Amino acid sequence: MSVTRRVLIENSAIGVSLLAMGAACARSDQSGSSDLAELDGVETAARIKSGELTAQEAVDAAIDRAERIDRKLNAIVTKTYDSARDAAKAATGPWAGVPTFIKDLDDVTGVSTKFGSRAFPGYKGEALTPLIEKYLNLGVVSLGKSSTPEFGLSATTEPISSGATRNPWNTAHSTGGSSGGAAALVASGVTPIAHASDGGGSIRIPASCCGNVGLKVSRGRNPLSRPDTLVGPISLSVHGVQTRTVRDTAAISAALAFPEDKTGLAPLELIAAPDKKRLRIGVATEGLGGARPDSEVENATMNVANICETLGHIVTPVKLPIDASLEKDFSLYWAAFAHGAVKTWEDATGLPRNALAFEPFTLGLARRFEEQRDQFEESIKRLQAVAGVMAAFHQDYDVILSPVVTTPPPEIGYLDGALDYETLIERLFHYVQYTVLYNITGAPAISLPLSMSSGGLPIGAMFGAALGGEATLLGLAYELEEASPWAGRRPQIFG
Repeated sequence: MSVTRRVLIENSAIGVSLLAMGAACARSDQSGSSDLAELDGVETAARIKSGELTAQEAVDAAIDRAERIDRKLNAIVTKTYDSARDAAKAATGPWAGVPTFIKDLDDVTGVSTKFGSRAFPGYKGEALTPLIEKYLNLGVVSLGKSSTPEFGLSATTEPISSGATRNPWNTAHSTGGSSGGAAALVASGVTPIAHASDGGGSIRIPASCCGNVGLKVSRGRNPLSRPDTLVGPISLSVHGVQTRTVRDTAAISAALAFPEDKTGLAPLELIAAPDKKRLRIGVATEGLGGARPDSEVENATMNVANICETLGHIVTPVKLPIDASLEKDFSLYWAAFAHGAVKTWEDATGLPRNALAFEPFTLGLARRFEEQRDQFEESIKRLQAVAGVMAAFHQDYDVILSPVVTTPPPEIGYLDGALDYETLIERLFHYVQYTVLYNITGAPAISLPLSMSSGGLPIGAMFGAALGGEATLLGLAYELEEASPWAGRRPQIFG
């Protein structure tokens, strides 16, 4: 069967399932709404399919929202509105005409990719990356590129190149990173979905900061972005989306998933309802480096644990079977990516690295890798061993509940890439204590917007499962979305 025919058949099957999902799961707050900003992706696609809304109308309305809202958020680094309008006229597929953005680490043919950096100002994509090709084949229409920290290396989106992206709940605060632009655009209602990627928490952290749903799928579940850029044997990054509803996340995750014969994982079918199975849930509040979350985050996590227990799940406090040295091993692997980006630039330009091209944090990470390169092989071995340890742990627990990060969204500037390296790495180590475990093991994890801080900022709860366990997470996510709904919450900047 040809690739084109296979894609058409897959998309047709997904389209039928999506329409069925829309009919079965249409939320009452959307079914009668005339405000397109309120609609999720499934509802938008269903209205376009029925003829109630045209793809051009959906895209034009999203462009209007983008122009108004992004003046306050600074989440868009490249606009492709003209090509989006053209694409809307010809859009086909199950999500035909649903507006979106592409994170500015991935190529779109003929469109600038800045990587959140000043280092590659003239670079334009020559072809779609494999993941983006599969995503756009669903019929979604990209309005441009969303902001990211330099090379996606940080847990906030405040690049020197384009300035800080601001949280729609409170513009003095961070959106998280590295999919911070995507998260802000979805949370503010500019688009119902936006492409995102996660190499250390970069889908889940922004979802927590901005009040979205963010699923990191299992390693190998969908196409790699740049398969030729791995710096070692562990592929940390996977792709997905920022959304406001579980059903949007479930639908896109199923649509982007490879078939079982290509992944070796249990197939990811379209999950459309809560799972009736009662789960064994372990609750871990201590982070990988031994840090504890602040009191608001810890209380929020325990409140979510109580909800799970009320729903009939078996909830048990646990300590993760992970040595604190894991954090340092991960950060050395992380530093190898910065080294690779800097070395690529030096080779391409013939110039020595400098502070006009790169941020202090990137240069500090690259320098750390070069100073500790002799430790890299042993670090990789320790990181690889973690997968087996966690697989054994999951024999006793179906799901692990933890915070996403240690605090509510910090103020802009606290994690700024322009800070000196030692200050920033210490702050990041304390902030990012939970998410990286699932990038190391390759297992799936999801952030759900179940809590709010006393200051009116979102606090996510993270649930992690064994490798291939996305269906378990999505089934639980549907149940929690019903039990503790977030649909009515809207940030200060919306629509």
